[in-house]
Amino acid sequence: MTPSTPYVVHRDGRTATTGELAPLAFAGHAHFTAMQVRGGRVRGLDLHLARLRSASLELYGRALPDDRVRSCLRAALEAGPQDLSLTAVVYSPAGEFTAADADPEVLVRTGPPASGPEGPLALAAFEHERFLPSVKLVGEAAKTYLLRRAVAQGFDDAAFTDRRGRIGEATIWNLAFWDGSAVVWPEADVLAGVTMGIVRRQLDRLGVPQRVREITLADLPELAGAVVMNSWTPGIAVHRIGSASLPVAPAFTDLLHRAYRAEPPTAP
Repeated sequence: MTPSTPYVVHRDGRTATTGELAPLAFAGHAHFTAMQVRGGRVRGLDLHLARLRSASLELYGRALPDDRVRSCLRAALEAGPQDLSLTAVVYSPAGEFTAADADPEVLVRTGPPASGPEGPLALAAFEHERFLPSVKLVGEAAKTYLLRRAVAQGFDDAAFTDRRGRIGEATIWNLAFWDGSAVVWPEADVLAGVTMGIVRRQLDRLGVPQRVREITLADLPELAGAVVMNSWTPGIAVHRIGSASLPVAPAFTDLLHRAYRAEPPTAP
């Protein structure tokens, strides 16, 4: 593997073999975190580590030490360029459909850097509630299924409402809204994204008001803007959810990007 090659797959800090990867190709009892690395550094590293730790405790009852995870991340970064995408998957070698215990292990994959699609986006609205929404699970076929349904209907992606009609999140995105004076985060059972965590704490430091409230499709016309965010980007404008149109609000999107850039990147 040459330093210029953007793709590596490591298992516990070393190049994974075909024999090690074969059983994982058919397994789904795992969780992950995804990040964008620039100049060998990543924003919100503490949030990524906390996500992996809490999800491992939830799924396996035990978690890897942060130092070991960081060592695996460093090994993968050293095998590639300074700018890349990185996904760290934590799984149990005991596999699926068993109650057997085993210490979790780490699988790290890198690839070319990404920045997300161009906006503004139109999101179809589907009622859908994810299993264990606080855990970033691998797979989740429903998200891809609903994404494909949304595109077939002429939308760019899909947003989810729960059984109470509350808007929560999109397929691989958190949602954020603007009411004209404050950033509004939807109150629902959602995955708290790392980029969302970065933006929230930096908005606090910038003195920008933030609120958490229930938002339904009927509430959208009163709002002044909406975005999606994930590891690719702190904000891509959304101009429609379902049949409701929303202002593009470039100042709102710029604010979220400014908050994100205020977060100092660190090396694993």
